[in-house]
Amino acid sequence: MKVVVASRRTHKPRANQPQPHREKERERPFFLSCYLLDSTLSHKSQLIPFSLPSFLKNFFHPMAFAGTTTAAATAAAGREVVMNINSKLFLLSSFLLLLLLLSSSQAKEEEFHEYYKYPFIRKASTFTSSSSFSSSGTSDSSYDYIIVGGGTAGCPLAATLSRNFSVLLLERGGVPFSNANVSFLRNFHIALADTSPYSASQYFVSTDGVLNARARVLGGGTCINAGFYTRASQRFIEKVGWDKRLVNESYPWVEKQIVHRPRVAPWQVAVRDSLLELGVSPFNGFTYDHINGTKFGGTIFDRFGRRHTAADLLATANPSRLTVLVHASVQRVLFDAPSSPKTHPKAVGVLFKDENGNLHQAFLNNDVRSEVVLSCGAIGTPQMMLLSGIGPKPELDRLNIPVVLDNVNVGKGMADNPMNSIFVPTKEPVSQSLIQTVGITKLGVYIEASSGFGQSNDSIECHHGIMSAEIGQLSTIPPKQRTPEAVAAFIRRKKELPHEAFKGGFILEKIANPISSGDLKLISTNVEENPSVTFNYFSHPRDLQRCVDGIRLATRIVQSKKFTQILKCDWETRERILNASVHANVNLVPKHPNDTKSIEQFCRDTVITIWHYHGGCHVGKVVNSEYKVLGVRRMRIVDGSVFDESPGTNPQATVMMMGRYMGLKILEDRLGKGAAGV
Repeated sequence: MKVVVASRRTHKPRANQPQPHREKERERPFFLSCYLLDSTLSHKSQLIPFSLPSFLKNFFHPMAFAGTTTAAATAAAGREVVMNINSKLFLLSSFLLLLLLLSSSQAKEEEFHEYYKYPFIRKASTFTSSSSFSSSGTSDSSYDYIIVGGGTAGCPLAATLSRNFSVLLLERGGVPFSNANVSFLRNFHIALADTSPYSASQYFVSTDGVLNARARVLGGGTCINAGFYTRASQRFIEKVGWDKRLVNESYPWVEKQIVHRPRVAPWQVAVRDSLLELGVSPFNGFTYDHINGTKFGGTIFDRFGRRHTAADLLATANPSRLTVLVHASVQRVLFDAPSSPKTHPKAVGVLFKDENGNLHQAFLNNDVRSEVVLSCGAIGTPQMMLLSGIGPKPELDRLNIPVVLDNVNVGKGMADNPMNSIFVPTKEPVSQSLIQTVGITKLGVYIEASSGFGQSNDSIECHHGIMSAEIGQLSTIPPKQRTPEAVAAFIRRKKELPHEAFKGGFILEKIANPISSGDLKLISTNVEENPSVTFNYFSHPRDLQRCVDGIRLATRIVQSKKFTQILKCDWETRERILNASVHANVNLVPKHPNDTKSIEQFCRDTVITIWHYHGGCHVGKVVNSEYKVLGVRRMRIVDGSVFDESPGTNPQATVMMMGRYMGLKILEDRLGKGAAGV
């Protein structure tokens, strides 16, 4: 007689359903099924179900030790199994051993699912690739679509395309699901402070002297941002030429899964009341829409302060058609050499490195409609284009990169919405809040606010507010004096600041649609190294004038009757307010002694970022209106690098929508309207 033990869960979710949170998953009971393989009555083995509760009840029953001989059960349900004592003892010892092994196996399975969450997510090292690509388009691993970058656009795009086609999604970072610094609002600043090689946030410094961050995690920027959710304006939708029907289907698809209505903090209420008092009206209540006036927007943080990211949109994917590889660092796109000078190069796959440093190749199938899609973000996508041999020939030649296509526009038109902020100290600590209120003004600026991130018990000694050195704006040290030792000394000095100096919050002023722009260039051929990025903040006088107008409005908010009453803070002169803010806004730009007297100088010296950079692969110059790369076949870009302005007050809603939108658009183009069934 043999014993076979198998485990199963009850209420297994369907593949296309969102997976429950971990705490709910633990509530589901774990069942053990035991089968007796009995061949005593016939030469054919039979499976007889044997459950743990019934087994223990029968085993310890007094009649069990009557010394009777074994009588095998027939297939009829409910018959007792009678065994002699020796058989029972052997069976019990075997059963307990199997139970122990099973428990260990189950624990490993629990740990795996907690870390990766979905069965189609795997480490890059598990991938088996072919060594070459055949002209027939067959290989050990070929796909309809290969998406490079599992970020804000890449995740919804992959989930949508996988409903009908095979998709390989490659993400250079890890998963966000088990990372508490990513998952919880209270740790927002700590996630950005992590500068380790495996951090979800990779910081970089633009040549302007402003420190910045780019995501390195499945879910992209939705894992490290302030969580504010608001749609683009109708003007933007019309400008880019999107189908309004698909847009109106795609935004709600995102919102139903991961967007929440915030619990509005007192700080945010004070900012709302002050904006209305100063004429930024009307009050539009809670809305996702981009409307002039003041409003509360959505958030990807739920009422428990838990973050929901673009990675959660993968729950709607078809698991049999989607493969997601994490720690898969794509080195370049692979191209088939053109058969004649008149034909364009054809993308055939990608080369990527796994977490162990081993190289793999993944290929598209031979369908002319299959594509490599770059969704690496506004920094990563121009960088990947250049590394793949598409860009200005002199720049590629300088780094000995074989030229696939000479295009001088790759990396050009890089823009970042410059932000300046007003620091507001309060007499008492205020509750933590990220962006909830926004004022959409007629001045060409947006007003937002944050509070309470100087009071974290985990970080009070080294993190002082959203503009702190450790969360993206590193120091006031002039560029020529930037050394690791100097930076470390600055951080030590920050720890010595009194707690009271950083009670309060910030009023944030951001330029809408900056005219100033710069470029992106490679420093090396190492994809892990940041490229050189220049944004040329305030190089256009119109941008600088809008900053001046915005800072004047921000200081009036701090001085307003509503604000001082609600937050019980003292009325201050503009000069005192700006003087306090000069030291709270930290960057690598040298300061001038007249900071607080000249608002223009204040804007230049205290400029920081809110991580809304875009551009580098503009429509009409690098891609066409369908975002297909000009001059090559089977290659497309779906992310913010194609934008010449940042959509709405905060772009994440529109970038996630774009991923869903382009997935639906591609499916409709291939299968016809309604044929995709998504």
